Amino acid sequence: MRRVVIGATAVSMALSIAACGKAGDDNNDSGSGKSSSGGGSKTIGLLLPDSVTARYEKFDKPYFEAKVKELCSDCKVEYANAAADANKQAQQVSTMVTKGVKVIAISAQDSAAIKSSIQSAVNKGVKVVAYDRLAQGPVSAYVSFDNVKVGELQGQALLDALGSKATPSSNVVMINGDDADPNAAQFKEGAHKALDGKVKIAYEQSGLWKDTVAAEKMSAAITQIGAKKIAGVYSANDGMAGGIANTLKGAGLSDLPLTGQDAELAAIQRIVAGTQTATVYKAYKPEADTAAELAVALLQGKDIKSLAPTEVTSGSGDKVPSKLLTPVSVTKANIKDTVVKDGLYTAAQICTAQYAAACKAAGLQ
Repeated sequence: MRRVVIGATAVSMALSIAACGKAGDDNNDSGSGKSSSGGGSKTIGLLLPDSVTARYEKFDKPYFEAKVKELCSDCKVEYANAAADANKQAQQVSTMVTKGVKVIAISAQDSAAIKSSIQSAVNKGVKVVAYDRLAQGPVSAYVSFDNVKVGELQGQALLDALGSKATPSSNVVMINGDDADPNAAQFKEGAHKALDGKVKIAYEQSGLWKDTVAAEKMSAAITQIGAKKIAGVYSANDGMAGGIANTLKGAGLSDLPLTGQDAELAAIQRIVAGTQTATVYKAYKPEADTAAELAVALLQGKDIKSLAPTEVTSGSGDKVPSKLLTPVSVTKANIKDTVVKDGLYTAAQICTAQYAAACKAAGLQ
């Protein structure tokens, strides 16, 4: 959005330029990850849930900030990370409202717990965009991926890897995400849709999106079922898959089919090495760009129908205009045509010395 300088006098022009310069300085501060001081009528908040999941601070944050700056040169982004603490995120919402933030894009740490904070913000005239996770309460828009489809892709990738071993008596371990995250329930729904009746879910627990918890659950599953009786493992994301892969290796089961999600660099390397079977690539830039477009449009009072053409119902029963993007399954066979082609990672980043031989075999070098 180009700045329009109102008035003909040199004084008014100087004041407008000075104000825009200050906004630019504040935007640079928030881009460094530091909370900038003050709010203002052109301030957009970005609240992300944790710093453990690699995607949020490495991709989502910079993509969102860059798109906002592209669309609104004198807007600034106020950023905060909940560090996996729902109470902290609630306080961050309150702080942003106090600072004068007019639109908040939030990926909820706990979609139900944040409801009252969102209601309070909306009561004070703030618009809220649910980002990646569908928060409860009166949010104005939602952007994410088709999360049931994500689970279906994960389940199908596991079945494909099992091949003829995929029978109704084959024992599969399921390590799901955090129940406080509405996406986790949708991933689980999709995975069950793909797996139920084709394999036996012999052990199913939540790994809370933590690699350490997932590793512990995997160890318990091995004890309960027996190492040699496990056919494959469904992990809801790549972070947990890393912990599970370590447990499997310790039990001498590093060749078992194992799923994931988020296309983290470590997961792509595990896929190349054969210790993880598949992940799901959800292109971060289109999601972050859409969230930024929605936030700026809401800030400017524009219609968002073209940006959020569908509608979903949140856990609180609210009908929310939405944009759902399409996820892609990634295996060793299509790494080059997905995450490398899109520039998420270069072949050099994937193929470090440890993975050089495996990369060569996979056609990445």
